[in-house]
Amino acid sequence: MPVVDLSQTNSLVSQYLSEIRDIDIQKDRHRFRKNMERCGEILAYEISKQLPYKKIDVTTPLGTAHVSVLKEQPVVGAILRAGVILHQGMLHFFDHADNAFISAYRKHRQDGSFEIALEYLSCPSLDGRVLILADPMLATGKSMVTTLKEIYRHGKPAHTHIACVIAARPGIEWVTGHLPDVSIWACAIDEELNAHSYIVPGLGDAGDLSYGEKMQR
Repeated sequence: MPVVDLSQTNSLVSQYLSEIRDIDIQKDRHRFRKNMERCGEILAYEISKQLPYKKIDVTTPLGTAHVSVLKEQPVVGAILRAGVILHQGMLHFFDHADNAFISAYRKHRQDGSFEIALEYLSCPSLDGRVLILADPMLATGKSMVTTLKEIYRHGKPAHTHIACVIAARPGIEWVTGHLPDVSIWACAIDEELNAHSYIVPGLGDAGDLSYGEKMQR
């Protein structure tokens, strides 16, 4: 299963990441969302290189051009709520894609532990399609595995790409151990999780930074 870390090559994604992580710049919520959106665009572009294409002829004012276009549009999914802005950036590039929306979140217990709760799924037929699932933070990987297993009950994609801004090494290992046939694309990979299963150094709570703090935990 391919794991792609875009930070291994110098590009503008490193500039956007530096601002996304910065505790002072994060206070500008609009700028945070815009940079997350830009990361979604870059991830979409990189993933697009791996999709199947076909040749078509296009008539221009001066003749005929032979060009490659996507053989089929992918399904671009978002895990609510943090994935929405990353998903929007991806749609700027996959502007004809079908879409999927999934509610998956950590339901915390009084002892500090948590379970993954799924409450909503809306998606087209996935059989034989390419699925790209956007979630900014791949931390433990447990919510991603739970989400994809639920999605697969509604159809088996030809291939699944996970797109995230920051992935933790333990989360990557959890996903690859349970879903060996998916690809993971990250703008950066961090090595650690803290005692509360948040990525270190990470960036904090992507949903709160995008949309404001929520009452529910």
